[in-house]
Amino acid sequence: MTKNTFYPIDNRTLEEIHSWVQLGKEPILEPNLPIVDPHHHVWHDQRGRYLFDELSEDINSGHHILATVFIQSGHNMYRAFGPEELKSIGEVELVNGIAAMSASQQFGKVELCAGIVGYANLCLGSQVEPVLEALIAAGNGRLRGVRHSMIWDSVYEAYQIPQTRHLAQDSSFKKGLSTLSKFELSFDAWLFHPQLPELIELLRSFPSINFVLNHVGGLLGIGDYSSDRSAVFKIWRENIYKLSQFPNLNIKLGGLGMLRCGWNFYQRSHPPSSVELSEAWKPYIEECIQLFGVERCMFESNFPVDKATCGYDVIWNAFKRLTKDYSIDEKNYLYKNTASKVYRLNISN
Repeated sequence: MTKNTFYPIDNRTLEEIHSWVQLGKEPILEPNLPIVDPHHHVWHDQRGRYLFDELSEDINSGHHILATVFIQSGHNMYRAFGPEELKSIGEVELVNGIAAMSASQQFGKVELCAGIVGYANLCLGSQVEPVLEALIAAGNGRLRGVRHSMIWDSVYEAYQIPQTRHLAQDSSFKKGLSTLSKFELSFDAWLFHPQLPELIELLRSFPSINFVLNHVGGLLGIGDYSSDRSAVFKIWRENIYKLSQFPNLNIKLGGLGMLRCGWNFYQRSHPPSSVELSEAWKPYIEECIQLFGVERCMFESNFPVDKATCGYDVIWNAFKRLTKDYSIDEKNYLYKNTASKVYRLNISN
C-alpha cells in the first residue's frame, strides 16, 4: 500500500491552526440547544499547548455546552517515573485537576472533563486490575471508562505511533478487557474502518461491557483509500450495519475533521464553512443515525484534533445543519442525553 507521510495535524502547531480557523468564524446556529461534548483531548507537546485555557476558549465559542468528557490522549502527560503500567495515571491526575478548576465555576459554568476516559494497558490481562483501581482513585469519581487504541493500517503506519496489529485477537488483551465490567467501566473503541470486523468479534465475546465506537468507525480516506471513496463507503457501511445490531454499542458522530479522512480542507488558505462540512459528512452521519437510532448516537467535537479542519463554532454548526429537521427530542438525544447516559454524568448546570 502507498504510505502517507504527513503528520496528523499537518506539521502545524495548534497556535498556527487556531489563527487559521479564526478566518472562518460563523454566527452560532441554535445557540440555546444544550450540548454535552463527549470527546475531546488535552495535551502539551510538540504540537502545542491545549490545556485548560485553550479548551475553555473553544468551549465558550458560543454554543450552549453543558459539560465535556475527556478521552485518553497519549503519553505526553504521563508520569515520568514509577512502574511503567502506572505512568498513565498522571494523565488522569492532570485532567482531574482541570475538572476541579472547572467545578469551582470561577471560569464559567461549563463542567469541563465531567467524565474521564483514561488509558490502561489491557494486555496486562488480569494484572490490569490494580491499574484500574489507581485510575479510579485518580479520577476522584469522574473516571468512566478506558480507551486502549486498536488502530493499525499499513497506509497509516508511516506516521502513527506503532501499534499492535490484530490487537483484538490477543488473549491477554481480551482478558484485560473482561475486567472492565467488574469496575463498571466502559470501553472506547478506536480503530480504523477496515478493522471493524475485529470489533464485531469483541462485542460477541463481551455482551456485558458497554462499548463506544469512536469517530463513526475510523474512516480512512488517504493513500490507497483515497482513490474510490464510494468503495470505502460501501465497506464501511456494511460493517456499521453489522455493528448496529449489538445493543451494548453506542457510536460517536464526529472525528471526520481528522486529516486521515482525506477531505483535505486543511490545504486551503481559508477554512471550510459549516455548509461545506455538513454536505461532505452527511452520508456518514445520517447512516449512523439511521442504523443506531438517536438513542445510541452522540455528536462529538474531537478537539483539538478536528481543529485541523475547522473551529469549534463551525463544527457544531455543521452538526446542527445536519439535524435541522429533527425533533427536539431527537436533538436532545444526539447532543446531550446519549452522552450523559453512556458516561453517567450528573450535570448540575
